[in-house]
Amino acid sequence: MLTVSALSKAAQTTPDAIRHYVRIGLLKPSRNPDNGYRLFNSDDVKKVQFICRAKRLGFTLREIDTIFDHGRSGQSPCPTVREMIRQRINENREKLAGLNQLQQRMDSALERWKTMPDKEPDGEAICHLIESITKGERR
Repeated sequence: MLTVSALSKAAQTTPDAIRHYVRIGLLKPSRNPDNGYRLFNSDDVKKVQFICRAKRLGFTLREIDTIFDHGRSGQSPCPTVREMIRQRINENREKLAGLNQLQQRMDSALERWKTMPDKEPDGEAICHLIESITKGERR
């Protein structure tokens, strides 16, 4: 049986992460009747290592719980895992496209601003650099 500290060392994560996984129900330790310490077993080491691997692939803790649910019910989680990762890939591609567009707008603005003088606010403009960006460039 392992304590929080021993489990965190065995699974190469932090004790706070272990406590969080217990709090949200990903881990269900037993209790030492003498001192109330949470006790974990070797299966919990595997579970925490799985959680860490899944997180590195971008799965959320809620998604990981869904994966565990499939396993507990005797169903293969693989089809669900594939669908989750497909959705995440699509979301990431959309985010990357948006970030690339933002980067281009920022690069363009900075290039244009190199030739513009600094100005004090005059009641008409707060920062003429930002206000020089046309509506078509906003997003």
